[in-house]
Amino acid sequence: MRVGVLTGGGDCPGLNAVIRAVVRKGVTQYGFEFVGFRDGWKGPLEGNTMPLGIEQVRGILPRGGTILGSSRTNPIKIDGGVDQIKANLAAQGVDALIAIGGEDTLGVATKLDELGVPVVGVPKTIDNDLSATDYTFGFDTAVNIASEAIDRLHTTAESHHRILVVDVMGRHAGWIALHAGMSGGANGILIPEVPFDLDEVAGWVESRFRSHYAPIIVVSEGALPADGELITKDQSLDAFGHVRLTGIGDWLASALEDRTGKEARASVLGHIQRGGTPTAFDRVLATRFGLHAVDAIADKDYGKMVALQGTDIVRVPFIAATGVLKTVPIERYDEVRPFFG
Repeated sequence: MRVGVLTGGGDCPGLNAVIRAVVRKGVTQYGFEFVGFRDGWKGPLEGNTMPLGIEQVRGILPRGGTILGSSRTNPIKIDGGVDQIKANLAAQGVDALIAIGGEDTLGVATKLDELGVPVVGVPKTIDNDLSATDYTFGFDTAVNIASEAIDRLHTTAESHHRILVVDVMGRHAGWIALHAGMSGGANGILIPEVPFDLDEVAGWVESRFRSHYAPIIVVSEGALPADGELITKDQSLDAFGHVRLTGIGDWLASALEDRTGKEARASVLGHIQRGGTPTAFDRVLATRFGLHAVDAIADKDYGKMVALQGTDIVRVPFIAATGVLKTVPIERYDEVRPFFG
């Protein structure tokens, strides 16, 4: 069997660990042959490939990014895109495809599966917002990076008696902000699931200053003021129709400075959160996902995504993973409220 592999969407620590596991087990246990498609769905759309065997995956376990490259190409939005993919898969002699990605990449995989393309999915997103899996690889690394940044910002905030706003990723789900804020000892956490009251946040800041400490506020990029709209610097959209989220950290720092009279600075972590080497947890999880994805291919159990449930890796239908985003439940947010202010 000849199997294609692609990585789509934003890069993520652990992608190379999945690729390595897929190839190592696929070649040695099942005798599969692999072909790598470059740059996400752009690869099968344009027939752009690279060799993918044991030699190509040696030494890539600790490497961040993806040796296959990635993109946010959406073939569903391109006239004849699905037919092009089918033709290119046939031309390459590809019998099945492993798609490693998040909501958008697996959304495309879902549609292709419905149209008869044999696909198995692997969940990847630092946002941890895919349903049917307890965790996605990349999330733990992103939280660790954000937590370390918060630890460092505490000391500079104290030295200058400033408000420090830490802007982290999280378009629709506040998992990174919640976990990083809790582990970093933030004095306020703002997430997309719970619109925030600016006066209440200013109250947390003033309370913190009264105790002779400087406040740290962690905010997800998709957090919303209760009486306002999504904060963006422009309205440009990506190929999946998502507005590019930028600006909430700077906006919040300025607003808090105006309300409290205290100097405020924003630190936007941005792509730092998803770059570099993956944590041990993400390496192990990504490796297990890759091993089980190959088993699904061997079983011809297509239209499924591998998922972590408890400590077990299971297979779930694509729609269970992509139908509804996994957002932060209000009770999880309420747990951390005693630390605000």
